Amino acid sequence: CTFKTTCAVLAYSMILADTATSLFATAGVSATRTQSLLGVTGLILLPLCWLKNLSSLAPFSLLGSLGMIYTAIAMSIRYFGKAYVPTTVGRKVVAATFASPNGLAPSFGNKGATSVLSPASFILISMLSTAYMAHFNAPKFYTELKNNTIPRFNKVVMASFGISVALFATVAAMGFLTFGDACSGLILNNYSNQDGLMSLSRIAVGLSIVFSFPLAFVGVREGIMDLLNIKERTNSMINTVTISMLSIVTMLALKIKDLSFVLAFAGASLGNALIYVFPALMFRAAVKKKPDASPSLKNEVKLALTSGVLGLVMGVLGVKMAIQSIL
Repeated sequence: CTFKTTCAVLAYSMILADTATSLFATAGVSATRTQSLLGVTGLILLPLCWLKNLSSLAPFSLLGSLGMIYTAIAMSIRYFGKAYVPTTVGRKVVAATFASPNGLAPSFGNKGATSVLSPASFILISMLSTAYMAHFNAPKFYTELKNNTIPRFNKVVMASFGISVALFATVAAMGFLTFGDACSGLILNNYSNQDGLMSLSRIAVGLSIVFSFPLAFVGVREGIMDLLNIKERTNSMINTVTISMLSIVTMLALKIKDLSFVLAFAGASLGNALIYVFPALMFRAAVKKKPDASPSLKNEVKLALTSGVLGLVMGVLGVKMAIQSIL
């Protein structure tokens, strides 16, 4: 879990690096990706990661969620408005309203739905395994939930996942329908820096990531301290680990620029293991401890193990395709 959570934090840093750089360019400020990320990390992320009680971020998390909803709406407007597609008036071809950065202009093939059968589709499957990264904070969320009963917690989880599914599906569909094969690992990179509507989306996504970052980072910090068997977790020790881990993540984010590789590799390796393999093995072990296990329960074990094997196969193929994508 610590490795997978670290990949999530790394992905957040990479998104902030690209987003901040684009926003500076929109404002007419010349700033490199390195300068942008170091500024955001030192001035914003570090103070937030030093917070001892994350409940104070609740209002800002809602703001981030609203920002993601706005982004989904903005992408839909740009797709249906065909702002990035050249049009033909008579015999004259009129340029698109906005031009994508070099190499990121819309590009579509002719394979259609058969592309799903391509091994490259495992990259998308692996990336989907990283779509919901809050499992490591479930105990903390439950503890800090007002009137924290199991039924109430289940309602919160179901509502949150429902909203997340709708947002992820909308953003993925609108991004692919607009840019096709040219989709960047961070889809906002495909949109012009002169596109005001999408610049607001970058601000919205930036806010969402900034206030989500500490939630994921706490999982990394706690996992590292567990691995190092640190018992006395004083403020000084926590602050030291925070600075160390944040520095390592930032350096990696500066070196690695392909967001899709990070998401695909993390999802294919531990993502699939956490979703398919580990639960199946845990279920099998639990049933083995029940001497009076019913035949139907034993059949469920076989089904779970089949799911585990499927997850293992998808994981191996996903890792292979992720590595091939950067070679």
